[in-house]
Formats: sequence, C-alpha cells, structure tokens
Amino acid sequence: MDMTAQIKKNLISRIKDSKDLNFLKALQTIFDSSEQDLYQLSSEKQSAIEKGRKEIKEGNFHKNDEVISEMREWLKKK
Repeated sequence: MDMTAQIKKNLISRIKDSKDLNFLKALQTIFDSSEQDLYQLSSEKQSAIEKGRKEIKEGNFHKNDEVISEMREWLKKK
C-alpha cells in the first residue's frame, strides 16, 4: 500500500472512531477551507471562461457529435 493510501485509511479510521465533536468540527473546517481554494481562479482563467461563455451565446461553437463525426471522416482519409 502506498503512503497516500495508508494515510487516508488511518484518517478514515480515526474519524470513524472519534466522538470528539470539536475535533470533528475542526476537521470539517479544514476540509471546507481546502475546497474553497480549489475554486479560486486566476484572472486569466476567469477571462477565458467569460470568453467561452460569450462565444457560446453568440453561437460560435460546434456540437460534440459534429466534431466527432468530422474527426472520424478526417481519420478515414489518412
């Protein structure tokens, strides 16, 4: 078992066995704050998302099925 899996297993076991409400609340706070960091985007990423949304509103996109079909046709020619 790798180190990450071992640590996860140990933590899960300790959390399951804990009856300390303050400890569990502290863990919840840690998890909540680490999840918030996942959703903080740089200004460049925010701009790229806005650009993509604008292109979609303007109809500047291709449906997935269309792209797959075009790629299959292209691959047949190779």
